[in-house]
Formats: sequence, C-alpha cells, structure tokens
Amino acid sequence: MTRKTAKDFDPEVLKLFDKYVHGDISRRGFLASAAKFTVLGLTAEGLLEALNPRFAQAQQIALNDARILAKYVEYPSPAGYGKIRGYLAQPAKFTGKLPTVLVVHENRGLNPHIEDIARRIALDNFIAFAPDALFPLGGYPGDEDKARELFKTLDQTKTHADFIAAAGVLKNLPEGNGKVGAVGFCYGGGIVNFLATQLPDLAAAVPFYGSQPTAEDTAKIKAPLLLHYAGEDERINAGWPAYEAALKASGIQYDAYIYPGVQHGFNNDTTPRYDEAAAKLAWQRTIGFFNEHLRS
Repeated sequence: MTRKTAKDFDPEVLKLFDKYVHGDISRRGFLASAAKFTVLGLTAEGLLEALNPRFAQAQQIALNDARILAKYVEYPSPAGYGKIRGYLAQPAKFTGKLPTVLVVHENRGLNPHIEDIARRIALDNFIAFAPDALFPLGGYPGDEDKARELFKTLDQTKTHADFIAAAGVLKNLPEGNGKVGAVGFCYGGGIVNFLATQLPDLAAAVPFYGSQPTAEDTAKIKAPLLLHYAGEDERINAGWPAYEAALKASGIQYDAYIYPGVQHGFNNDTTPRYDEAAAKLAWQRTIGFFNEHLRS
C-alpha cells in the first residue's frame, strides 16, 4: 500500500481532522463537513479512515527487540490518582547509570505509537518511561475514538500531579543518573511545558507542538528548552509569540524551530500528517539535546 501524505488531502480536510482529533468537532461533525471534499468515490468515512493511525505499519522497534528491556510498571502518585502505570524501556545492556526521559503521549493515552517512541529512546541509550494518563480509567482502550472520549473525563489536576510523580520516579530510579528530561507531543507537549514550570530540577524539556504556559508561569522555568512547531498549525502557533516574549524576558535558555509547510503531528509516523524530513531532523535535534543536557 502506498503511504499517503498530507499532500494527498485538501488542506481544509486536514484542518477538520485536527479539530476532530482535539475534540472541537464530533465524528459526525467531521463526516458532515468532509463530505464536500470527497473525490473519486472516496466517502467521508473513507477520508477519516485514511487519516487515522496505522500503528503496525509505522512501528520502528519490535516489541520483542532483544536490544532493549521493556515492561509495564506501577508507581504511587499520592497527589494524583493514587497510582500511575506506564511503559518502562531501557537498553538490554549498559554500564554505569543512564540518563532518563519521561515520554508524554497525546490526548489518547499510552497507545502503541508512544510505546514505540519509548523503545526508540531506549535504543539511544536512555531509560524511557511513558505513563498512561488513562490508567485510572482502565488504561488505553485500544481504540483511538474511545481513548479520546475517555480522556475528556480525566481530572486534569490529578493527571498533572501524576506526571509530576512520574518525573520523580525517574529522578530516583536506581539505574538512572538522577537527570530527567521530558519529551511530549501535542497534549504531551503542553504537559512538558507545564512540567518545566513546576520542576526546577528538570534537566531538559522538549515539547513538540504543545500549548504554552502563561507568562507568569514561564518565569519559573529553569530547564533548557527545545521547542518544535509545525508551520501549518495555526491553533498552537497562535500562542508562540507571547511564549517567546516571556522566555526572552525571563532569560530562559531555549531553542525553537518552526518546520515550514508541515502539519500539527508531523512527528507521528502513524498518520498521513507525518513529514519524514521534518520528523527526522526534529528527532535528531531532540536526541542531541538530551545527550548534551542529561549526560554531562
């Protein structure tokens, strides 16, 4: 099957899909609005199916790859939902203590793509931990639509506390070197920005197209930031000028990249919004950033 890209879809369909993914319109609303863009007999349902994730097709690191050790683990989160569960991945063989990276998912919980991201990070000689915010509600349900609906019912104050607890787990992990970085995507990018405002000992933060904190909270950031934005992402980019001004006003160390012509979600290789060139460059920068700030 030929892999579709963003160029195979009308830009207005991509905007509708972004609204659908982020809960701004319902499935029915997407189908009704997308119907006018169908071509060559492709229905609105077909458009949605073509845009939805293909986890198996995009998987880069096999579940049983002998180079890594991966398992699900649980830890207490007294200020959050009481307990967190996530996917912990590390190299099968290493010497000394490794730097650690918290991986924060999109607004669908810990799906196979985020687990694959954790395995990729482990292969770069880090310990990666990807919590599932949906664990208190039974965990990622295996269906993106159901996951998205479940996600809306989370108490975000408790969920935020769960991610703070997860960072604490990594900081105190016996195999870790005590340095914690965080990377997140979309909702997860917003969480990484949030964590940077809450954790003065966060060693490195890499939000991909994440919502930005207020200027007041931005002033609390101590971690160096590497910020990735998609050029065709009006919703998230609208908050960037104010965030950049706040970062500059507070003298915070940051590098920001806006990748021209690509869509929100360009790093997610399970959907047609993926842009290979931008994603590879952003990921190269991300791993280099973590190597610089978490190993020294």
